[in-house]
Amino acid sequence: MNQDYIIPNNWSIIEEGFNAETVKSSESLFSLGNGAMGQRANFEEAYSGKTFQGSYIAGVYYPDKTRVGWWKNGYPEYFAKVLNAPNWIGIAVEINGESLDLAKCKAVNNFRRELNMKEGWYKRQFQAVLQNNTEIEVNVTRFLSLDLDEVGAIKYSITPLNGKANITFKPYLDSGIHNEDTNWDDQFWETLQVKEEAQLNQAFIVSKTLKTNYEVVTFMHNSVWIEQENIATNPSNVTKEATKVTFTYEVTAEKNKTVSLQKFGGYTTSLHYNFDNLIPAAQKAISKANELGFQQLLENQIKAWATIWEMSDITIDGDVKAQQGIRFNIFQLNQTYSGKDSRLNIGPKGFTGEKYGGSTYWDTEAYCIPFYMATKDQQVARNLLTYRYNQLDKAIENAEKLGFKNGAALYPMVTMNGEECHNEWEITFEEIHRNGAIAFAIYNYHRFTNDYSYIPEKGLEVLIGIARFWHQRATFSTAKNKYVILGVTGPNEYENNVNNNWYTNYIAKWCIDYTLEQVEKVNQEYQNDYQRIQAKVNLSTEEMEAMKKVADAMYFPYSEEHGVYLQQDGFLDKELVTVANLEKSQRPINQKWSWDRILRSPYIKQADTLQGFYFFEDHFTKDELAKHFDFYEPFTVHESSLSPCVHSIQAAVLGRMEQAYTFYLRTSRLDLDDYNKEVHEGLHITSMAGTWMSIVEGFGGMRIKDNTLSFEPRIPSQWQAYSFKVNFRNQIVTVKVTQNETTILVDGEKELPILLNGIETVAKTTLNLI
Repeated sequence: MNQDYIIPNNWSIIEEGFNAETVKSSESLFSLGNGAMGQRANFEEAYSGKTFQGSYIAGVYYPDKTRVGWWKNGYPEYFAKVLNAPNWIGIAVEINGESLDLAKCKAVNNFRRELNMKEGWYKRQFQAVLQNNTEIEVNVTRFLSLDLDEVGAIKYSITPLNGKANITFKPYLDSGIHNEDTNWDDQFWETLQVKEEAQLNQAFIVSKTLKTNYEVVTFMHNSVWIEQENIATNPSNVTKEATKVTFTYEVTAEKNKTVSLQKFGGYTTSLHYNFDNLIPAAQKAISKANELGFQQLLENQIKAWATIWEMSDITIDGDVKAQQGIRFNIFQLNQTYSGKDSRLNIGPKGFTGEKYGGSTYWDTEAYCIPFYMATKDQQVARNLLTYRYNQLDKAIENAEKLGFKNGAALYPMVTMNGEECHNEWEITFEEIHRNGAIAFAIYNYHRFTNDYSYIPEKGLEVLIGIARFWHQRATFSTAKNKYVILGVTGPNEYENNVNNNWYTNYIAKWCIDYTLEQVEKVNQEYQNDYQRIQAKVNLSTEEMEAMKKVADAMYFPYSEEHGVYLQQDGFLDKELVTVANLEKSQRPINQKWSWDRILRSPYIKQADTLQGFYFFEDHFTKDELAKHFDFYEPFTVHESSLSPCVHSIQAAVLGRMEQAYTFYLRTSRLDLDDYNKEVHEGLHITSMAGTWMSIVEGFGGMRIKDNTLSFEPRIPSQWQAYSFKVNFRNQIVTVKVTQNETTILVDGEKELPILLNGIETVAKTTLNLI
């Protein structure tokens, strides 16, 4: 834990007291999103202190030209950048002629901000003494509408406290923005038009991204209120610049009387409209928002979030920090991805920052799909699988650039449109295990939903492309009389260019075996689909036999001395000093050590060998898991956000509840407590799905065994009870676990076979196990 200023609360993220040193961290933690757009919790008014300005639009990106010291064949031409979009939240404020800026006030008192996760709104309030000695109270409410996902709303209220005050609101739109994350300091946006309709209190900026040519209209509408009355005024002044438009509203407020600016803003984009319809669509969005009004929009927001929480909430009794942590994770996941649009995916920072670039990593398949599959419906998960199917041609092109042929597919490590756009060689060329996660997600989807139709319709083509890649990537070693995979990076990115990473080899073998099984099944049971696929891929019997030969003779490094599979060849040649013997002042090592020193060390960034034991748990005994866990966890520094959740699940499986609980707290409060000292850069969205997994799969013990939903519940001693829901094959299953009993409720009248601690039971509506 590296920060501890967030106040524990079951349903809200709360900060009290103004601290300039935590502004950037709070901008991340209090961020908002609605699946279509999102923004960091930047102040609406001017702020001259340290800040990271960020507003983002789903699916809109810029291909920033790759910047490397030594170009290598096969490098991607660009690194996709999540774009800081034109700013619509800005409201410059002047009080008696002085600009409101918290960095310059004489005093800031009773500062408080709250992100209400239950209802989906963000509020900020404070009292300030300006340099001109005017005392004011400010209350701001902001939310991004789930129902009207092109619209956000702000209510900015000011109350003079020590006398009458002349208040000037200057709401604006600004497309002259830049990215914090850029290779060449390029300008990413071109402003095409600045349009104002002052008589209607609304304005528009038409802009487009350079290179990708996404066209966006940023819009605003303003109204001024005294107490509860709309004074129906127009701006006293309009300022138009090349990339900015500002309206000025002047109003006199009596002492202890509140004046407010209500601002609706947002984006319409060429993802959804033709260019000529962008402004009309924005005008329509404004009209809908005005028709409802701020308060009704907020009430609709509360109802929409109530619907989400009805299915996705996890309750924890007796541990407020644990409760706050899981709800924060679930809230951010639902803010980031709604499942409505199969062109979109879950970026590692979501709408909270720009680091990592790209919108899609293997995190989606390994961590996020289980969450969305169980808390929404199978169509949402299927959309995420379809996203990869739609990019299969690009995956084949990616493989061709590296010398592979015949339809071999290498899915990108980072992508926006299917092209690889990560420009670190040890990732782009070597971290090929990502292909395995994409195949595993297809298997996992079928296992959980029992919907096999995706495989003959789309999934088998993906599997064949992946299997072809593994077949061609393996090399036959005459010395070992086995097939080996050389020059890779496993999930542990603190090792590069290693030979025979066990996880990579294991998942490569599994992918080939699984693909061949599905080819046979589709051939036998879906003959029309099989003929269609064969016409496209031309998979011969000889090629399948060659694939099978590779899978059957795959090499796995193993230590007879330790009785464990080795993370890679040569792992035991390292100086095996455990993390417990590493000075805390040296942590995190990725910020304190040279890369050379990290590569020579035994330290593991995240689950690597243990990632394989997580995916393929049923391939190994519990004793084998314990032996590998005990060998590798002591060398694991958990400096990836994806690490604690896997270890929490496995510690729970092994009955080590204190350790499982500790890992759970770390994954659930990774950002709230800033474990990795980087929350100011944005949140770790994809790993938040791992937090959900820690409870549902770890403590709840949820698995699919023999096509049956299974639970082996456990509960940390710190908790009185916990509960969660899953949508299993269109039946809602509610699980509640206390220190004394487990209760499972099944909605509806249809019987549902369940395994509870290995006991076969058929549940209809209520099942108790004491």
